[in-house]
Amino acid sequence: MKKVVVIGSGIGGLAVAIRLASKGYSVKVFERNEAPGGKLGFFEQDGYAFDTGPSLFTQPQNIEELFEVAGEPIEDYFTYRKVPISCYYFWEDGKRIKAYTDKREFAAELQEKLNEHPVTIIEYLKRAEDIYEKIGKIFIDHSLHNKDTWFNKRIIPAIKATRKEYIFRSMHEYHQKNFRSPKTVQLFDRFATYNGSNPYMAPAMLSMIPHLEQNEGTFYPEGGMISITNALYKLALKKGVEFQFNSKVEKILQSKGKVSGVHANGSFAGADIVVSNMDVYYVYRDLLLDEKAAADVLKRERSSSALIFYWGIKKEFPELHLHNIFFSRDYEKEFHHLFSEGSMYHDPTIYINISSKMESIHSPSGTENWFVMVNAPAHRDQDWDIIQKEVRANILSKLKRMMGVDVESLIETERMLNPKGIEYSTLSHMGSLYGTSSNSKWAAFLRHRNDSTKLQGLYFTGGSVHPGGGIPLCLKSAKIVSEQIS
Repeated sequence: MKKVVVIGSGIGGLAVAIRLASKGYSVKVFERNEAPGGKLGFFEQDGYAFDTGPSLFTQPQNIEELFEVAGEPIEDYFTYRKVPISCYYFWEDGKRIKAYTDKREFAAELQEKLNEHPVTIIEYLKRAEDIYEKIGKIFIDHSLHNKDTWFNKRIIPAIKATRKEYIFRSMHEYHQKNFRSPKTVQLFDRFATYNGSNPYMAPAMLSMIPHLEQNEGTFYPEGGMISITNALYKLALKKGVEFQFNSKVEKILQSKGKVSGVHANGSFAGADIVVSNMDVYYVYRDLLLDEKAAADVLKRERSSSALIFYWGIKKEFPELHLHNIFFSRDYEKEFHHLFSEGSMYHDPTIYINISSKMESIHSPSGTENWFVMVNAPAHRDQDWDIIQKEVRANILSKLKRMMGVDVESLIETERMLNPKGIEYSTLSHMGSLYGTSSNSKWAAFLRHRNDSTKLQGLYFTGGSVHPGGGIPLCLKSAKIVSEQIS
């Protein structure tokens, strides 16, 4: 029986451990923190429950597939339900949009509120589906660095479906061409942030992203996002995976061009295969002591990060729901600050997730648990203590203007997380949530591969490598790695 060591128990590490254990490998996971999940964590404070990281759940079929592979009934571990409205959108002039996951209802909403022709919306979403199904899947489901991928029977249809504008127009230019209202453009531009990118630079190919939310649907996992971590951890244990928490891997060992194991907490653990769920930059810099390879990783632009405020709010807001967006007045300036200046814009777009809208037990009666997030630049030694105070004040001022309520007076418990803290707690270099950005037409091809070309038996999964960050793509990377190994 071949021995596998997995470094890190983020969503990609858990998924690859389950897949390999289900195929008969002996799997041991080393995690530097005291619990699994990586960014997908959880805490309770003063009676309020908060998921710490990703808050949007799409493509539940990726989770279902893991249970099918493991031969376990998913309903014993995990349940979820569809959410009829993916997001509530708010603008400074009082305009409000409900993004229904029924595309015809969504089109009717945009016609009524923004004077968009329904056919335009339906056709846009159909193209998003076509891009994803005909082009996106070949790149997301397979390794771009495996020559067999380029001989896949789906390559020719993918090439035929690729339009020049998907590659040579920016996402923003593509949306300007398609929609009448600047608000509709802004609404669809925001999907670039799903992989930490800039819609004014990222290629229009990313217009496939709305397909996941608006066509396939938005879902809510019962128990909150942490239930994904809990379900996969429980499943991994059932399949015989061994976990060692509070165990930092210090070095990947090798012999004659092959991995031989790892050093963790001063002890040796032998392995035929090592799968890293760490940010690939740290693998090279700290575990392999390969400064050149680490420097090569940094040649790619880092994705955006986030400033997060966890607020217990002693009031209920019927105008809000699970996912809510309060847009900046000047979206282009906001992204210019984030990516060109490495700074925060004074009028940030605000995302508020409220899981107590779905499960009232997540906060005391008559209250709500607000996960408040704004996009932030990658960490480059900024003084985040000063910045987060300024951003907090700007957020509260904006919400007071747009909601007519002094939110600050309603905060009865609070915690904050900035890019420096994200870097420290999750070992995401520079606090970048998605590794590298997709701000060029070649970005998808330049993401780090899932296997090592220098060291046999070393593989990479998670948000810093192909196909990218976010729960669905991390689960895809785990599948790609498990197929490469087996």
